[in-house]
Amino acid sequence: MRGKVAVLGGYGGIGSHVVRWLHRSGVPLRIGGRRLAAARAFAATALDGMAECRIVDFRVVQSVREFVDGCQVLVNCAGPSRAIAPWVARVAVEAGADYVDAAGDDLLHEQLFPAPYRLRGRTAVLSAGLSPGLTGLFPRAIAAACHADVYAVTVHFQLLDSFTRASADDYLGALADGHTTPHAAWRDGRRRKAALVRRVERTLPFFSGEVTLLPRLTAEDERLARALGLTRGDWYAVVSGARLLSVLDRVRALPREEAAAALCRTSSLDLAGRGPLVKLVVQADGRHAGKPVTRTAVLHGPGKAVLSGAVTALTTLAVLRGQIPPGRHFAADVLDPCAILRDIAGPAGPARVTCTTTAIDAAQRIEEGRQ
Repeated sequence: MRGKVAVLGGYGGIGSHVVRWLHRSGVPLRIGGRRLAAARAFAATALDGMAECRIVDFRVVQSVREFVDGCQVLVNCAGPSRAIAPWVARVAVEAGADYVDAAGDDLLHEQLFPAPYRLRGRTAVLSAGLSPGLTGLFPRAIAAACHADVYAVTVHFQLLDSFTRASADDYLGALADGHTTPHAAWRDGRRRKAALVRRVERTLPFFSGEVTLLPRLTAEDERLARALGLTRGDWYAVVSGARLLSVLDRVRALPREEAAAALCRTSSLDLAGRGPLVKLVVQADGRHAGKPVTRTAVLHGPGKAVLSGAVTALTTLAVLRGQIPPGRHFAADVLDPCAILRDIAGPAGPARVTCTTTAIDAAQRIEEGRQ
């Protein structure tokens, strides 16, 4: 492993967790943003002063070009990703650097033509955060752990955290581009619209309190279903905040500015008195030697920033080690899901994982914090 890593937004919510992980791994770092004093203060307290700090304005091409010059990888943790990532990624490849994006979804993948990356021997890895990212990696790891022909996957994903303005803008953009289909599911090798309906569960196993299940199928989910050869796949967003649920129902009809502000405001209100958390429950069903096999796994994490930062850092390390071929990729498609899970849920990782051979519907409820 060699080369310096430049982290755009390296002292922000996600970026600070990325650089902490890379610093522990011995990676030389350059961190930057529009506030040099903030970057230096963070480096002094969190990185033992062992990072180069620079001013960089991610809205200015020349500023980003100078920031990445001489580095092997540019990691983008600034946002909104949809507004800046397309040209930031192009600046990286023109400077001879690989590119890792903590966000970056299907729209960015379509905008980045793979030829420049392959011809220059460079790599771009997108969706290297929590969702998309870990939400695609975790089911793959659980399916691999079954040691069986997996034909069905059920996923429940709960994120209790506050929206930032950048993450709200990215969320609203993802809704608008058509890569997420509400009420859809995977059936017999294809997307089936209106396959599932919203429902309220008063006692859903592994979750606390009454929750609302919002079925949806994303482009990441479809790629996972195809990769595993599934005949059935159900994905649900699990929402426990009444105020946020009300806003989620209305955001498509609101002006963008008003919708983003409402998401930020109501998510903070629903989080009041509680710490941020992530819960990802995956049930994989398959057959081995003619017998049914079921494995259910629950991942508990401390919030979006911490888990996104861990996945982004591990993606960056894989790029530095030459484990990902040149070209553009989604993180969940090219990373080793079992290795990522071992690191994230290991002794130094931010998450914990519990497993059972019981199906979700038959599982006893597990209260938060109980093994």
